[in-house]
Amino acid sequence: MSASWTRRQRWKNDVIHAFAVALFALLPRVPASLLRRLGQGLGWLAPRLLGHQRRLAEGNLGLVFPRMPSAERTALARAAFRRLGGYLGDALVAASGRVLPVLRFAGDGAQVLRAAIDEGRGVLLVSAHLGPWEQVASSLVAHGVPLVSVTRGAYDPRLEFVYRRLRGPSGVAAIERGAPGSTARIVRTLRGGGVLGAPMDLASRARSVDALFLGRPARTVVGPARLALATGAAIVVVTADRDGRLVVERLPQDEANGAFSAAERDRVARALTQRLNDVIGQRILAFPEGWVWMHERFAEPSRPSRLGASTQPAWSSPPAST
Repeated sequence: MSASWTRRQRWKNDVIHAFAVALFALLPRVPASLLRRLGQGLGWLAPRLLGHQRRLAEGNLGLVFPRMPSAERTALARAAFRRLGGYLGDALVAASGRVLPVLRFAGDGAQVLRAAIDEGRGVLLVSAHLGPWEQVASSLVAHGVPLVSVTRGAYDPRLEFVYRRLRGPSGVAAIERGAPGSTARIVRTLRGGGVLGAPMDLASRARSVDALFLGRPARTVVGPARLALATGAAIVVVTADRDGRLVVERLPQDEANGAFSAAERDRVARALTQRLNDVIGQRILAFPEGWVWMHERFAEPSRPSRLGASTQPAWSSPPAST
């Protein structure tokens, strides 16, 4: 527990921890169909009970779709909440120890991903919180992809068991960003020919740069681009589409083979980050109800983001060798 918590925060977090322990003890006894209905019900209730998150979602939609009528933005925001509730229900089913259906690849996605892996240079697998993202990870493992995901630790260490329960049955290995030794593990994963999963669609405290995201200025993590340039790993974007298929796209990266000065590497990393934003943005525009619009992704020019100043975690600047 954090010594910086106030008495009220400590009480609130104690309640959350107790609720999580009780919930996860009950999950195996609850039918999967009921867990899914519970998630769907929460998704229906959320925009009606959580006014701030509803307004944030509608505001973000207004920034990205300024010509969309207000009624349509409201409907789309509510559809996004319902989708998120459904994914929560599926996550609870997985956490109860039951296996979710494996998502299939769209088109030649399996061959594209396998070819990148077979090159042996490591694969930086960039993803997003679009559609059933936890099911995307477990499906990749089920298809034989040796996925290791970069994750953020729980704000309360007592809740780490929640993450373990969610990821455990899927077989997805995880490296907690900023944990002791995480830098070496991340770089070893890529230089050993592994597949490193890195979601980069949300605002983060990790080292970020200014880039356009969905046509709007947004601070974007630069670590994935820096890793690819430093290790020469292939870059592949994988997300789910509206039909529940795994969509795979490999980015050309001739620049990864060049030698750069520090200033040039910074410029190339920024350009690569923008290209990744463009690909992810196109996926979200094709499946807008599947994204987390209730996240504070865009900081208003007159108001700094609640995230505060960016910090540089260990994994954003990998060492030259390990």
